[in-house]
Amino acid sequence: MDENKDISTNPAPSLLERAGVRLAILGAGESGVGAAYLALQKGYDVFVSDFGSIADHYKQQLQSWNVKFEENGHTEAEILSAAEVVKSPGIPDKAPIVKKLVANNIPVISEIEFAGRYTDAKMICITGSNGKTTTASLTYHILKNGGLNVGLAGNIGKSFAYQVATEKYDYYVLEISSFMLDSMYKFRADIAVLLNITPDHLDRYDYKLENYAASKFKITQNQTAADHFIYCADDAETLKVMEGKEIAAQQLPFSIEKKIETGAYLDKDNIVINATQEHFTMSINDLALQGKHNIYNSMASGIVAKVLELRNETMRESMGNFRNIEHRLESVGKISGISFINDSKATNVNSTWYALESMTTDVVLILGGVDKGNDYEMLKPLVKQKVKAIVCLGKDNKRIHEAFEDDVDVIVNTASAAEAATVAYHLAEKGDTVLLSPACASFDLFKNYEDRGRQFKEAVKEL
Repeated sequence: MDENKDISTNPAPSLLERAGVRLAILGAGESGVGAAYLALQKGYDVFVSDFGSIADHYKQQLQSWNVKFEENGHTEAEILSAAEVVKSPGIPDKAPIVKKLVANNIPVISEIEFAGRYTDAKMICITGSNGKTTTASLTYHILKNGGLNVGLAGNIGKSFAYQVATEKYDYYVLEISSFMLDSMYKFRADIAVLLNITPDHLDRYDYKLENYAASKFKITQNQTAADHFIYCADDAETLKVMEGKEIAAQQLPFSIEKKIETGAYLDKDNIVINATQEHFTMSINDLALQGKHNIYNSMASGIVAKVLELRNETMRESMGNFRNIEHRLESVGKISGISFINDSKATNVNSTWYALESMTTDVVLILGGVDKGNDYEMLKPLVKQKVKAIVCLGKDNKRIHEAFEDDVDVIVNTASAAEAATVAYHLAEKGDTVLLSPACASFDLFKNYEDRGRQFKEAVKEL
């Protein structure tokens, strides 16, 4: 790997300069442990600190690499002696240790920023409030099928840093959250994709949508005229920010509402991508991913593929045979003619809206968990139209009852995935869909949304 990539703007110190330099890493999850491995490989004196407990498998990795670490608290002297700190995205800037680092002028960066210094690979970076995991997975699927030497990282799969340390990819598809973007400064996306901006995680942004939107637009920072910015021309918040913003990259919008001269649009039932000289068309009926929101996701992935000059035949095949990721509108199977879908990754109202919007049958909806100040108003029209019963899965379901008591005849409380699946099964009839799309975080009853989804799938198998 060329460690002098973009030396003028993105310096990677030589091995000699790094020897013995302290790099502290806050958080020992996937990104933190991956960053530790890369830092160790590059000659840093690495110290990992987690305010909570470290999962056993990560602890074993750190021990096998002889990395110094601590859990269940921070030793400030060890952290404040660092030349630089890599912060896991889940740690807010308001955390006391982060405030002290800033006060001491110690740079705090993301794992993506750190790892980006040590690879020459082309960066395809995908962000947005909803759809980014699906779009990143689909983009990776198309590029891999097209014969490109490509890795998938960011908010998904093995950490970017670990892959940079152990692989030699020519391209990376990175799913990037706003939390990651907040700690990214010199990193540059060769192709940046912004899918949409809807209210989410506003507690991290002083409850101001404009702050969250500004964070999302950091995906375009440092881009040049040689780079590309792909965005949704139908998204009001995206367009609002763009009005007062200069973007150096070539802009490639996509829309299902209007014809786009250079980008992608919908012509009757056909996606048209005219981002390059060779146009691409495909019927939306042939897409593996169905529903309006997935037309957007497929357009964004398709534009990336065309920018990278993939063949239309490869694109058509890949967009037609893609299988969605676990916990995102994942088909669990059919019992007595009732379909079960695991959309546990829907941790906000917008994600649940997208899930409901793609349903073509009557729905028994499993909702609930830790409510992040949800406004359920936007769900009401779809609930009235498609939902015959709501099964609440959470410790406190009061707000769900209040939101939907006038729209649905049956709202039932449950306290486990098994109970929710059983109750939903009895409420559904042949031809219906039982949809787990909670619109809430999971940590009242589960470790995380993956745990919630897996428990639901197990429960369905037991029916």
